[in-house]
Amino acid sequence: MSIDWRLPTRLAAGVVAFTFLVAASAVAAQDPHVQGQSQDQKQKPNRLAKEASPYLRQHQHNPVDWYPWGKAALERAKQEDKPIFLSIGYSACHWCHVMAAESFADADMAALMNEHFVCIKVDREERPDIDEIYMAALQAMGQQGGWPLSAWLTPDGRPFYGGTYFPPEDGNGRPGFRRVLEQLSKAWRERRQEVLTGADELTAHLRTSLAPQLTPGEPVAALLAKVLPQAEERFDRTHGGFAPGPHFAPKFPSALELQALLRLDSAPALQMAVMTLRAMHRGGMYDQLGGGFHRYSTDRKWLVPHFEKMLYDNALLVPCYLDAFLRTGDAEFATVATETLDYLLRELQSPEGGFWSSLDAQSEGVEGKFFVWQLADVRTLLGGDSALVEAHFGLTANGNWEHTNVLALVQDVATLAKERGLSESAVTASLAKAKAALLAVRGKRVHPSTDDKVLTAWNGMTLRALATGFRVLGDGRYRDAARRAATFLVREMVKEGRVQRAWHSGSARHAGCLEDYAALADGLLALFEVDSDPQWLATSQVLLATISQRFVAADGGLWFTADDHEGLVARTKIAYDGSTPSGTALAASAFLRGGLLLGDEALYARGVAALRCNHSLLEQSPVAAPALVRALQFHVAQPREILIAGEPSDARTQALLQAAWRTFPDHHVVALLHDGNRAALAKLSPVFAGKVPVNGVPVAYVCRRGVCQAPVTDAKALAESR
Repeated sequence: MSIDWRLPTRLAAGVVAFTFLVAASAVAAQDPHVQGQSQDQKQKPNRLAKEASPYLRQHQHNPVDWYPWGKAALERAKQEDKPIFLSIGYSACHWCHVMAAESFADADMAALMNEHFVCIKVDREERPDIDEIYMAALQAMGQQGGWPLSAWLTPDGRPFYGGTYFPPEDGNGRPGFRRVLEQLSKAWRERRQEVLTGADELTAHLRTSLAPQLTPGEPVAALLAKVLPQAEERFDRTHGGFAPGPHFAPKFPSALELQALLRLDSAPALQMAVMTLRAMHRGGMYDQLGGGFHRYSTDRKWLVPHFEKMLYDNALLVPCYLDAFLRTGDAEFATVATETLDYLLRELQSPEGGFWSSLDAQSEGVEGKFFVWQLADVRTLLGGDSALVEAHFGLTANGNWEHTNVLALVQDVATLAKERGLSESAVTASLAKAKAALLAVRGKRVHPSTDDKVLTAWNGMTLRALATGFRVLGDGRYRDAARRAATFLVREMVKEGRVQRAWHSGSARHAGCLEDYAALADGLLALFEVDSDPQWLATSQVLLATISQRFVAADGGLWFTADDHEGLVARTKIAYDGSTPSGTALAASAFLRGGLLLGDEALYARGVAALRCNHSLLEQSPVAAPALVRALQFHVAQPREILIAGEPSDARTQALLQAAWRTFPDHHVVALLHDGNRAALAKLSPVFAGKVPVNGVPVAYVCRRGVCQAPVTDAKALAESR
């Protein structure tokens, strides 16, 4: 068996396609067991022992001579004329653990790696700039993207071969990692020019595709026309959710797309969103005991998840469920948001205030072990109450996955009550008691590991989730948690207007990318709207100014890295979303909202420019950029500034605030002015000048770009104004 390491190219519709005879692709099957997971702790720690990233430190006892990404590794590759093996993953990645156990912990495999390559390990969450480039390279080669990302580079960083997970040895028609290493090292020695030619071609393609020349157009409402039909093309009408048919699996949460659909004035869009949100909550994707969502569903029915829990998924889903609650009035959605926020506060907020990144998919070397149940164990624990729980969660002796039970809502309270001749309140009370008992027992199990680094972008998204939680649910714990997180982020991650990406063990590191600046600015704006503390607005103003100075391209687009960022093989400028909103979409939203609150037309124009230069994307493939669609929906709705003047302790002020906060869709920004902040706000923005109560009565000033209507004193009238 051999691999084709060469890079023959085909020109098709202006896109260079790279083909391989054999290459590894992302593994779709789910293997819950990680064989050989334990590593020899007697192995002398390698360079990764000094890194802050928990993911990198997981590899500190590998016999591989790992380097973190940096000058030392790149200079060594050039000095020794060796290609680079780049491995990119993250702490909660199951298949990263598998490849580490099978290959990186193996002394013979490590010796082969060390002899022929300079080996670099990257945490994709710390360095999204590096991950974005080499993931694009992998996809340009015709590979399915995924992690671990395995790439082979020239000493100056140009990619020439890649895949994702490689098994250690040949099997099932696929080359093993050992064979790939041997053949690529041989190619580097014996057919160098062909390797370099392929690397040149691929790098040229990356530089063009990741920084496309954009054709501008006006950001008008007509661009929303394809949002619904493109969603309908991928919608699973049987089980909800969006995925390619006919299998409709795996399924990801699609929170950004769901939020865009909820803001369309469309019954079919609402139906798709509501069906999907209910199905996700009632399946195994949702942690039925502890709250919060797992990464994605491996099956069409939302039953069996990939068990890792990511901060960003839950931060994005909370506002989505709250939007659905405001749109429909269905209390189920408010309950999901509450339980998810409570999970974040309970398990991911650090003592310092920031939020940790993720919970691993596995414990004791087995994926999902912490979360699944045996029927016999449930019966032993609950005794006579077990029958109700069995019916509610669909528990069986054989289980629904790997001879265990993933908890899912099979029968609701109303059905259980009717079948058993009980009141719904009695069933609810019994289930609550049983769930508390199960959760307590689960808490004594070996926990999956937590990646306890704090990422600025993900925390910015969490600030918005918490602020929205307080705004809609009225629970002060969420605003308090947001204040703590914001205080931490402003203190630890922002220095003289520049943002750091990651924090761990008392120090921040890595230059922030566009998404870090923009998500933090957006989150601080959301907190300001419910907290009214001028410092959040002031800091957001500074961050938006830095984006304007350091990230804006000549065509109005936005670079992913600053103009003084480390030089990589390509500089990216793309606006489509991944698992999280694009930095472009986050910045566009923050520019628009910040421009309104600060009365700064130049800032607002920056947001419009980001929409304008991505006109073709919005027109042709809005499904690829739902976060940018959200920003467009905000802009074309002619958003308002709702400025409420009154003391927070006055019930009339609170009534006006509630009316403004809970009006959906929320095509407006909100600010509260009172005696404690009015002077500071007036210095920040002309919007706030002269906004005072009328004859001592709290009022709301409803304005559009600084032009205000007569003050409103009636909360009902304010809620009904559009």
